[in-house]
Amino acid sequence: MIVVEDMRMMRLIEDEDIHVKIDNDDEEMKMTKEICKGFPIQIKLVVGYALTSKKTKSFLQPKFEGLARLKGIVFVAIDQNKSLSEQGPFDIVLHKLTGKDWRHDLEDYRKTHPEVTVLDPPDAILHLHNRQLMMQAVADLNLSDTYGKVNVPRQLVIKKDSSSIPFVVTKEGLNLPLVAKPLIADGTAKSHELSLAYDQYSLQKLEPPLVLQEFVNHGGVMFKVFIVGEAIKVVRRFSLPNVSKRELSRTAGVFRFPRVSCAVASADDADLDPSVAELPPRPLLEKLARGLRRRLGLRLFNLDMIREYGTRDKYYVIDINYFPGYGKMPEYEHIFTDFLLSLIDGKYNDRLATGG
Repeated sequence: MIVVEDMRMMRLIEDEDIHVKIDNDDEEMKMTKEICKGFPIQIKLVVGYALTSKKTKSFLQPKFEGLARLKGIVFVAIDQNKSLSEQGPFDIVLHKLTGKDWRHDLEDYRKTHPEVTVLDPPDAILHLHNRQLMMQAVADLNLSDTYGKVNVPRQLVIKKDSSSIPFVVTKEGLNLPLVAKPLIADGTAKSHELSLAYDQYSLQKLEPPLVLQEFVNHGGVMFKVFIVGEAIKVVRRFSLPNVSKRELSRTAGVFRFPRVSCAVASADDADLDPSVAELPPRPLLEKLARGLRRRLGLRLFNLDMIREYGTRDKYYVIDINYFPGYGKMPEYEHIFTDFLLSLIDGKYNDRLATGG
């Protein structure tokens, strides 16, 4: 039973109402529940969420929601048929919806409820809906230090007229093969599809608007870099294999692929060449994440990152996704709940510092 005395007073939840699915190997969660047993849990945080049904199912898994409640975090579904201002109170609004009506409602809500943390600002998210803009944010960092160099593959934006693609590619000096991706990355299945074009003639078969990137051999392994506030988690995923000069000379056409990287394509337990499997240096990732958080104005995103085959320190970011599938990230339950609590702790400390 949740007791709300008013918008900002203590909220409690009785332990008997908590039904948590606990894995046998999750000792920390067992211990937390044992400590809390018989005591009312203070509700520290109410998170309103506006997600698609598919996203809700993958993100709000029973173990995650149960751990969150043990830590004093409650998730409340936002009714998309009502104005946000009519709902709540919320401490945080977590969302991943598209559409102008939702964006306008959320922006109005942010203006009238500055005390609520919105993850993340709608205008900042829009930046990642355009692959040209998202890659420019990485290029502008010009990140290079003793741990390595991070850049983006050479790329070209084609907005219309597929018949002109071979000419433009030749003019710009891009090398085959080329990876073709939709220019708009709006989270739909189609926006995650890609094609690999092996010859100039076949480029005419591509459908603008799109981004063409030079394919960089990377040993068939991609690094998924999950970012949750200041926390970083990296996993390996299988990717497209290397393309040799011999293969390039003997192959023609456009080969289409569905989403290349997913949880079932995990390479973390595979027997890989150590030079391919080695994760990017932690200091490099921290510097990259910090720079992109600042430039993008986002706290929830991930990077698709590759290391050029045959090098130790030459990395490329090939895609960025807002609010990715955190349910596929190891230990996401603890990482995400700690992040949410840190937001409230930060606000409390800010109020103390300002005497508010």
